[in-house]
Amino acid sequence: MDHTNDNHTTNPSEKPQLTSANCRRKGAKLEVYDWLADIPESHDDTDLVEVRFKNTRKGYYRNTTHIRLVPGDLVAVEASPGHDIGEVTLTGRLVLLQMKKNNVKIDNPELKRVYRKAKPNDLEKFEEAKAKEHDTMIRARKIAEDLHLDMKIGDVEYQGDGNKAIFYYIADERVDFRQLIKVLAEVFRVRIEMKQIGARQEAGRIGGLGPCGRQLCCSGWMTNFVSVATSAARYQDIALNPQKLAGQCAKLKCCLNYEADAYVEAQKRLPSREIPLETKLNTYYHFKTDIFKREMSYSTDKSMAANLVTVSAERVFEIIALNKRGIKPDTLEAEAGARAPERRDFEDVVGQDSLTRFDKAKKKKKGNGGGNNGNNGGGNNNGRRQQGGGEPRNKSGNGNNGGNRGQNKPPRNGKKGGGGKESNAQQPNGQQPRKEGGENAAPKQQGAPKQQGAPKRPAPKPAAPEKREEKKE
Repeated sequence: MDHTNDNHTTNPSEKPQLTSANCRRKGAKLEVYDWLADIPESHDDTDLVEVRFKNTRKGYYRNTTHIRLVPGDLVAVEASPGHDIGEVTLTGRLVLLQMKKNNVKIDNPELKRVYRKAKPNDLEKFEEAKAKEHDTMIRARKIAEDLHLDMKIGDVEYQGDGNKAIFYYIADERVDFRQLIKVLAEVFRVRIEMKQIGARQEAGRIGGLGPCGRQLCCSGWMTNFVSVATSAARYQDIALNPQKLAGQCAKLKCCLNYEADAYVEAQKRLPSREIPLETKLNTYYHFKTDIFKREMSYSTDKSMAANLVTVSAERVFEIIALNKRGIKPDTLEAEAGARAPERRDFEDVVGQDSLTRFDKAKKKKKGNGGGNNGNNGGGNNNGRRQQGGGEPRNKSGNGNNGGNRGQNKPPRNGKKGGGGKESNAQQPNGQQPRKEGGENAAPKQQGAPKQQGAPKRPAPKPAAPEKREEKKE
């Protein structure tokens, strides 16, 4: 059996060829939309470029050799010591705006430069360095534990050439890690750099899913972490339960700040919660508020829910105004005669909410239309028929197909002709002849009303079968 590989199969023992597309990091949260990409001259305004490293760090470099760079290119940039591998994310005029946003001076002499586009040899070293990051982090945690250091190493990032490693750690207090650096340098034979990060930055590096079922905001798109206070939960009337308010980083969830401003603005249009309401029977104190429904619940006891009464915010404003004038209402509820205005969030004014507004109205069918035409046609043709029985004089009379069918119908009594009393001649006064259940009876058509004729008499049986005449056209 031949085991040679064809063009559609690959040998698993062979290593796949490294390209810039394979080394590019997918789903970067530091991605910036270049809204100046359609302007050709904007790319030649400056030689500064923005380079991203491992989806958590960016840097700005000078393209002194004027290499043609586009977003997505992997480049080798200057580092201390050696060089690093990163991905170009922005070029042209938008880089200047991003540097201004991030408080980076354009004329900073410490800005490093771009060496070249990454070569296949550079990409191989870059992949080898990335493959050692996880094992290095696990081993470094064990070393820190042996040295009894109160710190946690959360991530390790190797430089593109593998000559330097950055250790990211979190700690609650100041840590003396001088001995740790010596041990790590001897074990891994690289230059060591320590960087302290917060718990939120660590969660953003590790990633995960939140209680909402989506990717963590810190790992998906957030770059600036704003402090979250418990007042954000109080504004939204959320129970202060630490287990539900804390995220995977053991800090308050960042999403508590998303709607806090909307709740603060909504509460400004509500009455003050500190003002008690006076009635003739009791004094009511605020218990809870439904901001969306604009309803407030009051209790007769400050510390517990007793005799709860829920009224609208407009009624609370009215009672506060009455109490300021020294008037105490009988109850908190509105008077029985006064009807609160009905509030409608949506109302179909022009009738555009109907799903059948474009359907055409179906016209009713007239049930007597076809029958009348057939009867009239049959009567006119029969009136012109000769008394001796035979073909009508005017074949193209006023009668329609229904009338013609009535002429060709054989008589029920077995006679061919229509002579004698059974022939219905046209009346002199223009009246229609009386239709009986004989030869001149109009044929039945679909939709025609049912006519009642004279009682049918049984026809005598003929001695011999007669041939039926057919109309020749």
